[in-house]
Amino acid sequence: MSAAEVVATYLVETYLPLEQAAEAIAGEQSTGTFTAVARETPELRERFAARVLSVEELPPTGNPDLPGTTRSRDAVKRSAQVRIAFGLDNFGPSLPNLLAAVAGNLFELRQLVGIRLLDLDLPAPFAQRYPGPQYGVRGTREMLDRPDGVLLGTIVKPSIGLPPEELRLVVRELAEAGIDFIKDDELMGNPPHSPLADRVAVVTEELDKAAARTGRRPMYAFNITDDLDRMAANHDLVHAAGGTCVMVCVNLVGFSALAWLRERCALPIHGHRAMTGVYTRAPQLGIDYVAWSKLARLAGADHLHTNGLSNKFYETDEEVLRSITAVRTPLLGGYETLPVLSSGQTPGLAPETYRRTNTTDLLVLAGGGIHGHPTGPGAGVTAMRAAWSAATSGTDLTTAATQVPALQEALDKFGSPYAGGPDGRG
Repeated sequence: MSAAEVVATYLVETYLPLEQAAEAIAGEQSTGTFTAVARETPELRERFAARVLSVEELPPTGNPDLPGTTRSRDAVKRSAQVRIAFGLDNFGPSLPNLLAAVAGNLFELRQLVGIRLLDLDLPAPFAQRYPGPQYGVRGTREMLDRPDGVLLGTIVKPSIGLPPEELRLVVRELAEAGIDFIKDDELMGNPPHSPLADRVAVVTEELDKAAARTGRRPMYAFNITDDLDRMAANHDLVHAAGGTCVMVCVNLVGFSALAWLRERCALPIHGHRAMTGVYTRAPQLGIDYVAWSKLARLAGADHLHTNGLSNKFYETDEEVLRSITAVRTPLLGGYETLPVLSSGQTPGLAPETYRRTNTTDLLVLAGGGIHGHPTGPGAGVTAMRAAWSAATSGTDLTTAATQVPALQEALDKFGSPYAGGPDGRG
């Protein structure tokens, strides 16, 4: 077998002996099946069979059993972290075929009452096949002329329903307020009430005008998610109009489609994580964000959503911080991707976010936290900028708010969840 291997790390829960369950995974996902067959020779197994590298028993998780699992009356459920090596000769440096090997039918095995892909260690041939992000953190900063500091952005709200001429007014106000980044909501694709071509024309015109007045041009991520032929045409439409970013919902098109777009793309790709909860939410099933994010980065996402602290969804602060760390950790010597914090983000979260991430290489998106500001979106941008300036300089938010009325209004409306210490979500 080739020396190149993919090492997959799993959380495994089973009523079988742990080693037996691990071997079942290795066999099912490489050369084996439910019974011995004539042509699975020792020579073939030596070259192609997946290998169990380690089985580390863990304390009981308390997770419920998956339906349809095998269990004898007196069996005891055990949990383990299992590492399995898959030879690259089995599938080559191919994202879809890699997933067939390390996931594939794995989640359907009766022998497992819980199975979650936690992480992937990938060999160098994947770096040769997939170039990854074109822009990442540094390229995005260069395009925005923001060499340092947190990048601040928003999502157009309402998510759907705004006609292009109302969108024009929203973009104008946000650009005048000095925002760095604006994006379509993931729900906004190419609907009859606001066709992508009309949005592109209106938004790029307004951004050009803002640049002429202020000297700064925010980046706008147009959602080009669609079938492959339309996605390429959507990208070309944005690029030809002078747009500077496109957004793709990674799970809705798949890693292969993202990689396909990356080969043809001249703009930063804003990777949205819509539907990731299907893979990550159940603790005893699915694909952990750490593994998922590596595949998205390989496929070419320049920005990648991680969720944010004190978010409106299910993830704890510790899970969010782990996701941010995963995106910022070098992969195969590179693959620099910008973490995107979103979901219920407000000015009051800035100090704790900065304290716990210890970086300003973040794109922080506040949808309702900007558009819901009592004085309007422009004041929402001012409040977010003031909050992050205070956070990075070590100034108390209350003190900063005495100098910035928009910040005080935001704190009065949204609060400061960590003013009295962490709220326990982490």
